[in-house]
Amino acid sequence: MKEMIVGSPLFSITLSIAAYAVGVVIYRKTRLTILNPLLLAIIIVCAVVMIFHISYKDYMAGGQFITLLLTPATVVLAVPLYDQLKLIKRYAPVILLSISIGSVASMASVYFLCKLFGLDRVLIESLMAKSVTTAIAIGITQDMHGIQAVTVVATLLSGIFGAVLGPQVFKLLRVKNRVAVGLSLGTASHAVGTSKALELGEDEGAMSSLSICVAGIITVICAPLLFSVFTAIWR
Repeated sequence: MKEMIVGSPLFSITLSIAAYAVGVVIYRKTRLTILNPLLLAIIIVCAVVMIFHISYKDYMAGGQFITLLLTPATVVLAVPLYDQLKLIKRYAPVILLSISIGSVASMASVYFLCKLFGLDRVLIESLMAKSVTTAIAIGITQDMHGIQAVTVVATLLSGIFGAVLGPQVFKLLRVKNRVAVGLSLGTASHAVGTSKALELGEDEGAMSSLSICVAGIITVICAPLLFSVFTAIWR
């Protein structure tokens, strides 16, 4: 009976949606940044999977359908981007420069920290794209012959930590400019960070959405190139 239930695609779809719904309710009740709905959903799903000894294969019978929605969900973020087109045009040069520097800094920090802690080549290749949205990061890792599962986990964690810690960092550093806040969240924490930026305001959400697109393009182009350059430097 258990095998029939957990083996059904409907089980993991229902579990994932229910876990996220619980996370949203808890977050709305508490308004604590650390209780991010996505983080809570992950904890709930992991707990259920471990307690009932559900295999990854059984969970992904339905989980794969949720993964398919990842790309169209990212495309939907173009709506707030269009709404704030005038603001984007006004700050276009600064925006492009900021995202470019942020993307390169992210890849460089990943490479040199991995080297510092003695991680091997495959893991570095798997982590280089951790700050772009998962749909793009998986493609980059595949081209670089990294481990896609590692990329997914790293991307997810960077998004959650960015959404949770980002507002606290802005408060600590007294960053109040809406454009700067949005660009930072989108460049460092992709779609998860953008969901937090949308909570902060329309301008922040639009800038964060733009950052996802631009950072994704820059990372696709530069990740393999920077990896080769850094490898040549650090021998």
